[in-house]
Amino acid sequence: MALQQAGYHVDTAENGKQAIEKAAANFYNLALIDIRLPDMEGTELLTALKETTPKMVKIIITGYPALQNAVSAINKGVDAYLIKPVDFDELLRLIKEQLDKQRREIEYSQQRLAKFVETRVNELQTEELDVATTKRKSAD
Repeated sequence: MALQQAGYHVDTAENGKQAIEKAAANFYNLALIDIRLPDMEGTELLTALKETTPKMVKIIITGYPALQNAVSAINKGVDAYLIKPVDFDELLRLIKEQLDKQRREIEYSQQRLAKFVETRVNELQTEELDVATTKRKSAD
């Protein structure tokens, strides 16, 4: 409810399986994942979410901080790792920071794609002119 009050659209899942199903059916920018879920470890869910939505921001929250959990989460693509009890202001700052980073990466990718398309269009137009010039010379 606090995230909704902060202006975010929120959805929940009761377990890892439901989270995977929802992520396969819907687009989510971010997932807050508990390290211990009723049906799997949060690190297992990280792997599954990476397959359904590779660019989704994934934040692990745990009440069981352990070096092994942290290393496993990092190896499986976690974007941030928080220890309970979570300071809500810190969580909001982290969410904003991660979503801003995601937005910048998407904008950069779109700019690169637009530049590629522009360059390719120019190349094709040049090739068409070369072909037309060659045909004219052959006709003369």
